[in-house]
Amino acid sequence: WGHREPVRYVVGIRGHETFTTLAGLLKRGNSYARAAGALILVCADDGEDERTARYAAVDAGAAIAALSIEAVSRGLIAHPMAGFDTDGARGAFDLPAGLRPLAVIAVGSLGDYAQADAAVVERDSRPRERLPLDRLVLNWPCEP
Repeated sequence: WGHREPVRYVVGIRGHETFTTLAGLLKRGNSYARAAGALILVCADDGEDERTARYAAVDAGAAIAALSIEAVSRGLIAHPMAGFDTDGARGAFDLPAGLRPLAVIAVGSLGDYAQADAAVVERDSRPRERLPLDRLVLNWPCEP
């Protein structure tokens, strides 16, 4: 978008201080991600107005999707999470004003379910359910 490139990252590799800090910011339901090989904080530079902030958020979403696709193409798992302490991230990494933390992405290899917490195994074993199209598409059925 005009070479603005509004997405910024904080990357933590397991075993390093940045990873430990990011892992400490995760909400309880995402604590399993502490087993990942890397944790990546994705931030958007909101710019000077609402329009710029909206484009920055779109770019960040596209960057998360592209990162996820690339991870899978390399035989890895990528899991974006919104469940983390955003204010804590701002303070921990001294993020400048206007840089909004949006998500943490866990990247790594799929773990062994035989050694996973029973609650995680149960949650991951549930069938995937999605909303029906008439709840997602506001003018369903679409007109020709």
